[in-house]
Amino acid sequence: MMARYRSGSHTVYDIKYHFVWITKYRYAILRGNIAVRLRELLRQGCDAKGLEIIRGNISKDHVHMLLSCPSTMAPSQIAQYLKGRSSHLLQDEFPGQHMWARGYFCGTVGQVDEETIRNYVENQGHEEEKNFTIADA
Repeated sequence: MMARYRSGSHTVYDIKYHFVWITKYRYAILRGNIAVRLRELLRQGCDAKGLEIIRGNISKDHVHMLLSCPSTMAPSQIAQYLKGRSSHLLQDEFPGQHMWARGYFCGTVGQVDEETIRNYVENQGHEEEKNFTIADA
């Protein structure tokens, strides 16, 4: 599968993160109306911040999201925004629920591995420029 690049005013990028976060005490509260509303809130939040949901799953006690993200947002900002906004709004609508545990998991996702990128960078340029390389410091 080829990468589908996104672009900003001065950038072209393909940045994907896999996020996972759990409910407080792993309580199985993400069911029924709460799960449906959470999905709506996460979709709205992602739309508002330019985050593209590639895949998502809401289980009874945790959330998985695979997101294509703008180059201007750090993973910590994304997690803080999605967890904070959804917690606040869900607690307003469903009082008495504990929402999210502290922390989250975030992993990067890519189409190309590190070795491929290293080879690409090392083999750039014209033959006469081969003497202008930078080795690992």
